[in-house]
Amino acid sequence: MFKLRNRPSTPAGTLMSPINDFLRGYKQHGEALLAQPFKGITTDGHVVPGLFPIQRTGIPTAPIKDAAEALLASLTAEQRASATFTVDADAWRRWSNIHPWVMRHGVSLDAMTPAQRDRALELLRETLSAAGYRTARDVMKLNETIREITRRDDEYGEWLYWVSIMGTPSMDQPWGWQIDGHHLIVNCFVLGDQVVMTPMFMGSEPVAADTGKYAGTRVFEAEERDGLVLARSLTDEQRGKTILRLDLPVEVFTAAFRDNLQLAYEGIRFGELSSAQQALLLRLAELYVARIRPGHAEVRMDEMERHLADTHFAWMGGVDDDSVFYYRIHSPVILVEFDHQRGIAFDNDEPSRHHIHTVIRTPNGNDYGKDLLRQHHARFDHTHGGHRHP
Repeated sequence: MFKLRNRPSTPAGTLMSPINDFLRGYKQHGEALLAQPFKGITTDGHVVPGLFPIQRTGIPTAPIKDAAEALLASLTAEQRASATFTVDADAWRRWSNIHPWVMRHGVSLDAMTPAQRDRALELLRETLSAAGYRTARDVMKLNETIREITRRDDEYGEWLYWVSIMGTPSMDQPWGWQIDGHHLIVNCFVLGDQVVMTPMFMGSEPVAADTGKYAGTRVFEAEERDGLVLARSLTDEQRGKTILRLDLPVEVFTAAFRDNLQLAYEGIRFGELSSAQQALLLRLAELYVARIRPGHAEVRMDEMERHLADTHFAWMGGVDDDSVFYYRIHSPVILVEFDHQRGIAFDNDEPSRHHIHTVIRTPNGNDYGKDLLRQHHARFDHTHGGHRHP
């Protein structure tokens, strides 16, 4: 393992230490991007219309609603005031993977009683699959591991995550919720029995705990392994189309505040892969989609499979046993990124396998369920409360 990076710590809730010239600039840049009206991630600045119709899925969302209501009922009046936002609030977009005191809103798990925290974790459990919940909790546990290693209680810890409820939990009206913190961001928008669970950002430094309270915890092993299996299955000709370059990006392209990014399709098309390679790509995509609760994960895979002709796989980096790399699965309806990162807590300026970021997005305007919400508002008049046909 690398030695720790030597840098001053940041007093809780402030941006005043010397390192925070960067953090202040980061926040200012984020605020400028958030001031732009939401469009969504596109390939060329133009949203492809008609990709996300309002429709019935037949998959109940009552467990998510019930868990959200139970959490709200457990909070004090002051906590509820901090935790609740309108369904169209810009709080959705104010998430950040980095420092715990940048862009935070909602109620911190760290400030909750054990009983309240259990309610918050139950909401996370009902939103994700068993595997997705396990990964999310392991990310939080590894955030505790890095706290143990660095002793930076102001920056890291198992419970430095913030929960927000957007709108009023309902069976037929739009609402949602968010958990936001270091290396773990889950957004869940609900409309009837439809859900949108993007952006979803999960990462970790380190990706494995060798010592401490959570020794033996490991994340993203399958995402790393199966991505490499697919890349190594490519022929020389296919690699020429797939591998964009050997150096890695500093960050995944669709990290915080990149809601309106223009990202062209790159890499190899799904149709240029053999049937065996296509199966590997679908298996890789399903690792990410399967973080979503059962039923809705299948709906999401069906949505992706309707656009396989326009699905691309791109790679940066090497393909050796010890290589670091980046890959991307990109289609009109889903964008998945995986990246090996340089050290932040650890003192390595080159990417390593000890630090990984992953993100899942819904391009063409439906991150945070924005396109579903737009269609919902177009169907009903909200100006006088309740719903009236316009």
